[in-house]
Amino acid sequence: MNQVKRSRSIAFHLIAAVLAVELLSSLLVGILSYGYERHIHFHAFDSILHGRVDSVIGAVQDAGDVDDNVMLDTADLHVPKDDIYEVFNSRGELLGRSPNWTGTSAPPAIPPHRHATFSEIKVNGREYRLLTQQGSRIVDPGDPGGGKLRHVTVIYGAPTERLWRAIHAAVQFYAAGSILLLAVTGPLIAWLLHRGLAPLRQLATLASRVSADSWHFSPPASARTTPELAPLTTAMENVLQRLERSFTQQRTFVSDAAHELKTAVAVVKSSLQLLGLRPRTQAEYQAGLERTLADTQRLEELVAKMLTLARVEDTGAAPGLPATVDLVQSMQQAAAELETVAKLHKIKVTMESPADEPVMVALTQEDCSLLLSNLLLNALQHSPPESTVELRTALQKERNTAEFSVRDHGEGIDPADLPRVFDRFYRSDPSRTRSTGGAGLGLAICKAVAERAGGSIALASQPGQGTTVTVQLPLTPNPDAASQLA
Repeated sequence: MNQVKRSRSIAFHLIAAVLAVELLSSLLVGILSYGYERHIHFHAFDSILHGRVDSVIGAVQDAGDVDDNVMLDTADLHVPKDDIYEVFNSRGELLGRSPNWTGTSAPPAIPPHRHATFSEIKVNGREYRLLTQQGSRIVDPGDPGGGKLRHVTVIYGAPTERLWRAIHAAVQFYAAGSILLLAVTGPLIAWLLHRGLAPLRQLATLASRVSADSWHFSPPASARTTPELAPLTTAMENVLQRLERSFTQQRTFVSDAAHELKTAVAVVKSSLQLLGLRPRTQAEYQAGLERTLADTQRLEELVAKMLTLARVEDTGAAPGLPATVDLVQSMQQAAAELETVAKLHKIKVTMESPADEPVMVALTQEDCSLLLSNLLLNALQHSPPESTVELRTALQKERNTAEFSVRDHGEGIDPADLPRVFDRFYRSDPSRTRSTGGAGLGLAICKAVAERAGGSIALASQPGQGTTVTVQLPLTPNPDAASQLA
């Protein structure tokens, strides 16, 4: 049977945590109060025992015999009836005890460095605290020499029931106060937390209203001014802005793709309809089919470029081995592949690269060829005859990047068009479509390839002076050099 986990809110967890801390604090207060009250009450109780022992010692008198012994005079000795006591002389002989106690067989030994000790005993089922203390009396103080010193040992005990009742009453008072405080602060904490989380609930409510059709998100001021919510608010705004931009680009891409495909299909359809309007000669049919085939090829190239753009923009592909390719070698291959196009347009292609040094960048061979071929072909298509297209590769080791640039000396690009040159299907001059065969996807593909590799691409142009496209790509270790070192 599947068990459904019950979800708990943040407020519930916070309230439970605070109440648990308060409960632990109450237990700690109870433990500390018990120790404190026990110490205070027993300290006072021991002081009382010391005072009563002094009273018993005061009742020790001169026995009046020839040996100058001492005796216990109980006539003036007044102690609580529940207390117990007994007195021994220095020879361990019993001088007297309370009538409610059978006493001990002999006085316990007291350590030399102490004059009193405490112990616990049970008498007639009651707990007593005993104080064993040594004292002294002077017999015949008027005699020459100041009299004779006689030592006695007093054992005095008192019941501890009232003492423990007082301790327990104090601890119960602290416990009751803690429970009352917990009962009062619990609902108050719950209310304060509920109120404190109001900005978070408002933020969640506003975020829930965002959809693919409505991207308006205006977080409350309380969410921006709350230190804990400000980073979340900023992150949500940035995410929603990126999503909105992505959705907008996707809609634009679909719309532009549909328009481009519709136009290409309409051209093919019109060519076929034109052939069917009236009987044609074999030569006319042949020419019409050739035009239709050319239109179909342009349609196929458009679809291929769209698929290529979708592939290079796919960042969710499963990662494989780190890609690396020699940028200089790929540049030479791209120039060789487009040599026929350059000769056809009477354009000279020059190349400049680090001497005898490979430039390894983080691209696959396919993506690198796609990037370089698109940039070179775009430069060739927009360069006048008898001009030069310059290819240049340079290392920037301090930034661990390689820089590749393609410069032409063509008509250039209007400054107003520069911000959109990397947009999909964007063409500053739509009338050039037939002559160049462009669909406005070449630079968009180049940008996607460069950014997917962790690099960047930029374009600078002056009308009438030409255009320069610069690509920055991260460098990677040369696998051949690494294998030789190994």
